Amino acid sequence: MEFHVIIPARFAATRLPGKVLLEINGKPMIQHVYERAVESGAESIVIATDDERVKELAEKFGATVCMTNEAHQSGTERVAEVVNLLDYNDDDIIVNLQGDEPFLPASVIKQAAQELDEHDNVKIASLCCVIEDVEELFSSNIAKVILNHRKQAIYFSRAPIPWERDNFVMGEKTAKKMLGTHYRHIGIYAFRASFLQQYIEMEPCEAEQLELLEQLRVLWHGGRIQMGIVKQNRIPRGVDTEADLKAIRQQFARS
Repeated sequence: MEFHVIIPARFAATRLPGKVLLEINGKPMIQHVYERAVESGAESIVIATDDERVKELAEKFGATVCMTNEAHQSGTERVAEVVNLLDYNDDDIIVNLQGDEPFLPASVIKQAAQELDEHDNVKIASLCCVIEDVEELFSSNIAKVILNHRKQAIYFSRAPIPWERDNFVMGEKTAKKMLGTHYRHIGIYAFRASFLQQYIEMEPCEAEQLELLEQLRVLWHGGRIQMGIVKQNRIPRGVDTEADLKAIRQQFARS
């Protein structure tokens, strides 16, 4: 199986501006992401950015960089522009590896591509893992996903879904019994190259804009997202906030 990785790396992140250039253990975040992509065995890797500072730094560590429009509203839109600019075949598997996932294991990147490769009837695949921490269950920075019996996504939300009707006012302490039954969405996608053009032609939907979750656009328009369940423990979270960055730096300091 061959697959290609495109890493969208927007400089002006809303919650943590310039985060892809912030240093973790002596390297900028984007370099950690790139190195995980190399380890995954991808056929090609492209960093897609709208900022010359990101381009200059990425080229210093040997990455291929594609400059993209700064008006994109999501990483998927940025990835779609790269697919239109470069010479990919319609059936090529394109993995969207977000630029704020510095410690996502290479095996997980490859698993996203394999999930799509093994399901010819879908055009998008993604991954999830079991939530084993109450803080994650209630965090609005963590997207949750409900699956159907085919392990396809029914809905994504920042809320702790699904929720028990008869325990609607359940607090965090009593919610511990729900751990192990809910899934955290891992922010990585595999697309068939031909689908990305279809995606950018889809109108954004109200749920997507409310939850700020770009994948809801696909479900709203009747698409299917095949989900793989990652079995290994403690999949690292992406860096969305200053607190996330501090926690990762502290983790390195202890190791």
